[in-house]
Formats: sequence, C-alpha cells, structure tokens
Amino acid sequence: MAKVQDLKPDTVLKNYWSDNEQFADLFNGVLFGGRQVIRPEELEDGDTEESSVLEHKGYAESIKASRDSIKVSRKSTVYGVEFVMFGMESQERIHYAMPMRVMGYDYGTYKKQYESNARQYKSANGIQEDEYLSRMKKTDKFMPVITIVVYYGERPWDGAISLHGMLDIPEEMKQFVNDYKMTLVEARQNSLTLHNGNNMDFFNLLEILLDKTKSLNEIRNRAIKYAKEHNVDKTVIMTVAGATNCKIDYRVLDRKGDADMCTVFEETRAEGKLEGKAEGIIETGLDCGLSEHDILERLQSKLKVSLQKAQEYFEMFGKQTV
Repeated sequence: MAKVQDLKPDTVLKNYWSDNEQFADLFNGVLFGGRQVIRPEELEDGDTEESSVLEHKGYAESIKASRDSIKVSRKSTVYGVEFVMFGMESQERIHYAMPMRVMGYDYGTYKKQYESNARQYKSANGIQEDEYLSRMKKTDKFMPVITIVVYYGERPWDGAISLHGMLDIPEEMKQFVNDYKMTLVEARQNSLTLHNGNNMDFFNLLEILLDKTKSLNEIRNRAIKYAKEHNVDKTVIMTVAGATNCKIDYRVLDRKGDADMCTVFEETRAEGKLEGKAEGIIETGLDCGLSEHDILERLQSKLKVSLQKAQEYFEMFGKQTV
C-alpha cells in the first residue's frame, strides 16, 4: 500500500455512512429534528444499483445509475408506514442538474419495486382486466423513497433544489408542470440536531475546515484544538480528510497507531516553494507538540530532502515559531 495515499471522497464517505447508527442519526436530524424515529438496529442495506430501461413504442434506452447508499427500514413504522427506503448522495461539487439526478434515482427505485411486484401477475387469473394490463392490483402499494443530498463543498450551494429551478417556466404555468424537490444538507453550515458523537465531530470539523472567511492558520489551529479537546475518532478524521480532498500519511499512522489533525493539515497547506512547505511542516509539528526528531523525519519524508537539509530548514523556521 502506498505510504501517502489520497482518500477518495466517494469511497470514504460511502464507508462512513454505511454505519447504521451514523446513517440513522443523520436522517433523524434532517427529517425529524433529531427525534429518534429511525432506529439503526432496524436498518438493512439496500441495492444501490438503479439501472433501468426506458421504453416508448418502438424505442428503448438503458439508463445506468448507482446511488451512493440506500438503506431500508423494515421492522418498525415511520409515521405509520411499515417499510421506508432512505437514499443518500454525497456531493463534493455543486451539480446544477442535481434535482433531475435525484428524480432519476428515485424513479429507478420505484421502477424496480414495480417490476418486482409485476412478476407475480403472469396470468389474468383472479385479477381484473385493468389490473392485469397494469401488472399491478389496485391494492398494491410500494415503499416510499426519501433521498438526502449532502454537499461537502466550501462554496454555498447556488444550484436549484427543485426541478422547477432548472426550468425556464413562467409563473402562470408552474401549477401545471410537476415539480420534484430534493432535500439538501450543506456540510459547511447547517443547524442539524444530532446525537451520534462521530456525526457531531464530523460536521463540526467540516464547518471549521470549509470556513474560507478565516486564514489557513486560523482554520488549522481551530481544527487541531477541536480534535484534541474532543478526542476525535480516527475514522472521523480520515473521513473528514477524504471529504475535503486531503491526504493521509500512513507513515504517521503506522508509528502512532492513530490519525491526527496535524497530519491532515500538513497535507492541506497551499503548495508553494520548498521553503514554504518546510515552514508549514515545522509550524504544524511544533503546534502539535512533536519533537525535533519527529519533525526532521517528516521534513525528510515529505520533501525528499537529506537530514542535513532538514536541519537547515529547522534552524531557519523552528526558532521563529517557538
């Protein structure tokens, strides 16, 4: 395994939200103001593949789509509904067609339910003619689907949050054109009521990291302080690193057995001259209480320089920072 590895946002976020407690806590925060309506022990993983075939007379087109994650609540009722499907999409960047994408995912989920239901009506025996033609009884019902989009970008979302927002449509016509709304959560700033400790740390750190009104130095110090004071779990730090396109240095993980915000910030400093990178590594290391020996090791491994050169950098910048 590569020692310094990029954590792909899609992969690390899917892994994080695969945890039922974290997943249920987010949906309870978004949908129910933090009330514990969805129970993590009653969630099951659903099929994320939503591919389908659109057919119209002699024309057919296959559409391939895959959700980031979807879970099914099967054992309890949510507002009197026995079965509910919950889908989540993670967005690193603003997608100006996102309402249409969500509509497509949800349609694919409903179409799969319809096709599964229709397979039991291979003949007209025992059902009415209209039901046979529909491949669906009047009493048949599908599971409702609720999709949440979580946006991890640093810019405020300025895209549409409903299908109407994507259309050039006069006000007088809106009542005749079906709308499709999506539920959006901005990680950078939200008012969610959460109870899961990892989720609280996750969104609090993201709010700190994505606040571009502060200097890099202020952001770094706030995040390091928060991670230390709250003893943030390694999984949360790695997920935050992936969501914000950082890198994790596995040489540090191998030695310490844990991830830390110092490592994250060494990789998020703006790229510049070698001296600027060296200054950032030294400053971050001293802020984190690392020894001179450890800082020299980091300088050598990250900048690919000799011990002598690393010592020169430490002499140059270490004295200024202390």
